[in-house]
Amino acid sequence: MNDRYQSPLSERYASKEMQYIFSPEKKFRTWRKLWIALAETEKELGLPITDEQIEELKAHAEDINFEEAKAREKLVRHDVMSHVYAYGLQCPKAKGIIHLGATSCYVGDNTDLILMTEALKLVRKKLINVMKELSDFADKYKELPTLAFTHFQPAQPTTVGKRATLWLQELCLDLEDLDHVIGSMKLLGSKGTTGTQASFLELFDGDHEKCREADRRIAAKMGFSQCYPVSGQTYSRKIDSRVLSVLAGIAQSAHKFSNDIRLLQHLKEVEEPFEKNQIGSSAMAYKRNPMRSERIASLANYVMSDMMNPMLVASTQWFERTLDDSANKRLSVPEGFLAIDGILDLYLNVVDGLVVYPKVIEKHLMAELPFMATENIMMDAVKAGGDRQELHERIRELSMEAGKNVKVEGKDNNLLELIAADPSFNLSLDELKKTMDPKKYVGRAPKQVDEFLDEVVRPILKENADLLGVKAEINV
Repeated sequence: MNDRYQSPLSERYASKEMQYIFSPEKKFRTWRKLWIALAETEKELGLPITDEQIEELKAHAEDINFEEAKAREKLVRHDVMSHVYAYGLQCPKAKGIIHLGATSCYVGDNTDLILMTEALKLVRKKLINVMKELSDFADKYKELPTLAFTHFQPAQPTTVGKRATLWLQELCLDLEDLDHVIGSMKLLGSKGTTGTQASFLELFDGDHEKCREADRRIAAKMGFSQCYPVSGQTYSRKIDSRVLSVLAGIAQSAHKFSNDIRLLQHLKEVEEPFEKNQIGSSAMAYKRNPMRSERIASLANYVMSDMMNPMLVASTQWFERTLDDSANKRLSVPEGFLAIDGILDLYLNVVDGLVVYPKVIEKHLMAELPFMATENIMMDAVKAGGDRQELHERIRELSMEAGKNVKVEGKDNNLLELIAADPSFNLSLDELKKTMDPKKYVGRAPKQVDEFLDEVVRPILKENADLLGVKAEINV
């Protein structure tokens, strides 16, 4: 099928597992499960529906006659009634009770809620696995000093592992949001054309409790604890906005991570995985471009901008429902999930194969460390009999001179040599070099990694041990 548009989300980025959740087959099988749940519930609550009719519906729950449904939709221009018709062709005994009392949103909206919930759980599974890989990386490199940056200017040292905990903490925040939204998902249930359940009140001869019980039973049959207590014809479109907001939050975290990796790869300190036969540039054969991290950033931008779609839909719905949400939902919700799925696969792939270059990290750190050690040097000089205020001014002047040597002359940082040559400090070069142990300047970074992993991350991983073991494969 090379003569028509193909979505890169399915061709290049999203996993088969996520693609299936939003496939026509999954959607229409879910419709049929909902029709079965409705028929069973109505029978249990006293309507004249037979076991034979329900068994007939169950017998054809999976073998959907798509062609008959498509042909019917061309004629009647209504997707739900086309599938009711197609199901009825397969189930002649039950066709009269399919969709009894329901409106289109019974299958359409309930299915959307079911699929989003299932997709959120897949996102959660992949997020947990990214957290596991990041926690292993943080633990492995918790002691390795590295130059930290504020404003992308050299600042006090940290460790490679401590920096990884910053990425990891953002994912912990995303997991909290994700768990809240998953825990809050409910079904629409059987609310009728304007949400009043009037048709079901008629079917159940005015019995309000049976109408309420119908919602409870349908929810239970479809794996939910409850339905939304009130609605118009549709569930509130604010729920779509809430769901996409969580995906956009994960995209923010992934984008931040990808930015850092791209900067570190520029510094040649840490690189994303680069395969043996991978080509970095069509023109420059020596290049190793951070294409996976760049793709994370690109897809993350899409997901964050996609957040606007459900917001606009939710804010402009009229009264009990309008249909200007439909085309937008068909695009924004599945594509948001497909994109975040691709992002998490890339994130997992990158973290799993990160390459760290300790010698380069050490070289960069040692080039800046003399500036950062000046406080310690000054204290040592005071102990040796110097005047603190005078020494502070001399260090300032010598730091400026050393900085000029580095930035203007292109020479190495010679601050230690300048200080050793200044008699006011009364310190030898060997004594000064003893202050150049990077581990003296990382503060509590290694301990912070241990504390964060032990107290926050590992309990999450232990609780979700059954989800671990995912290995991401990227298509291109």
